[in-house]
Amino acid sequence: MSTRPTPKHPASLATPRPSATSRPELIADAALALLAERGMRGLTHRAVDERAGLPQGSTSNHARTREALLEAAVRRLAELEARVLAPGALLASGDADGAAAGLAAALHRYLTGSPELLVCRYELALEATRRPALRAFYDDAGRRFREPLTALMAAAGSADPERHALSVVAWAEGMMFACAVGSYHRAVPSEEELRTGCAELLRGMLGRAPR
Repeated sequence: MSTRPTPKHPASLATPRPSATSRPELIADAALALLAERGMRGLTHRAVDERAGLPQGSTSNHARTREALLEAAVRRLAELEARVLAPGALLASGDADGAAAGLAAALHRYLTGSPELLVCRYELALEATRRPALRAFYDDAGRRFREPLTALMAAAGSADPERHALSVVAWAEGMMFACAVGSYHRAVPSEEELRTGCAELLRGMLGRAPR
């Protein structure tokens, strides 16, 4: 296992965000930064205004309720995760070898470059269990990741792509939790170690060994 590098706040959580192109993006980025640093209790409209450097009341004008602010955070999180994980690019791999390599590369990018986004993901996922409307919104945002993965399993020769996609998601989610906030939070597997682990998983599911 490789040693985790000193955690850095990725550009996705910097405030103000240099690449934010609109006030809604700036507000959502500030909300994610607060979630990562202070948890759900630290996320308030006033705190977002202060973190984003906006006039008081700006966040309330954009997201009048807490539910709306949380939905904005979920939407932005999905956008930032898509940049890191690039789920659409996985479809180019086309076979088990490429699937293992592509998944390992995406997972390694996330674990080493954007650990704070993972903290936000867990904060929002837990809150969604208590808010049915947010649960539906959170699940809908997650489809952009599940659908390409199901297609990838089909392209790799899976006889049951949806079930196998669930197994891959469970493996990846477990790895991310262990390395971001769990017992392996001080170390992250190398990309090669992740590729080997993913290849072993795919071998068992697909009935042949990715090289």
